Formats: sequence, structure tokens, C-alpha cells
Amino acid sequence: MILAVDVQYSQNSAAIAGVLFKSWQDEDTQKEYVSLMDGVADYEPGKFFKRELPCILKLIEDHRLKPECIVVDGFVFLDGFSKPGLGKHLFDTLNGAVSVIGIAKKRYKDIDSQFEVYRGDSRKPLYVTAVGIETQQAKRNILAMHGNSRLPTLIKRVDQICRGIKVG
Repeated sequence: MILAVDVQYSQNSAAIAGVLFKSWQDEDTQKEYVSLMDGVADYEPGKFFKRELPCILKLIEDHRLKPECIVVDGFVFLDGFSKPGLGKHLFDTLNGAVSVIGIAKKRYKDIDSQFEVYRGDSRKPLYVTAVGIETQQAKRNILAMHGNSRLPTLIKRVDQICRGIKVG
């Protein structure tokens, strides 16, 4: 199973959403999850994982999730190769037992164009980085996801769930 996650913040509280699905081509989720968290760390530029990682772990623990792959909203590696981002910290925290794919909507200063993926008719790329799975395979997986727009259907769905939860 594949788990896509997203987090929405309101001051020091967070709503964490996850959608579980079987196949990269799935249009619908198998199951949807929500957790709430208070006492979220402040945002630190370049250290986003300090804020988001505890939230994702709470969702996984609250619902006893055991995915094979987790898709995060952000980078696995900030430079594509070695500078750890949210996804790499998640991978390490889970002892490398779960592959992690990062989908970022905005370019990070150190990321190269080889991590760009163009979906549908969009002229704006997504940036795909990965650990526990080859980056080229991760890019193929994201390209194969359902939907004709820049963001795959299930990535939009997890974002919608997050935005619909009252936080704080």
C-alpha cells in the first residue's frame, strides 16, 4: 500500500491527513485518515522536517499504518542527492523500512532540472526526489498517477482533506 500525507498548520497546531491506495494508477483511495496535533514546532528555514516529521509520525502511529511507500509534500533530498530533507529524515526515522517519495511544487535552490516532472499540459514542473526507491522509478510512478493536471488526483485529495479540517 502507498500512503500520501499532507499537513496543514494553524499557529502551533496541525491537521495531518493521509490517503492510502494500492496502485499508482488508482483514482480513489482505499482509506483516508486524519490526526490532530498540538505543540507543533515553529518553522525553521531549511529545517522544515523539524515541524512536519512529528506530525507525519503521529498519523502513522495513531492509525497503525504500515505502508510500503510514503509520498510526502516536499523534498527527500534538498539537492536531489545527499542534503537531507523531510523525506530522508522520515526514511531514517522509520529505519529504512519504507521507501519515501517527495513531491515538491516549488524548486529548492539546490535542486537540478533532472528532478523535474511535467504532468498533463502543465508548464510548471513538480520536483521528485526519493529514497528506498530509484529516483527514475519514483518519477515514473508520479507520472503514472491518475489525473491530467499537474497534481495527481490523490495528492489533490490529501491536500483537500487537510484544508477541510478545523485546526486550533
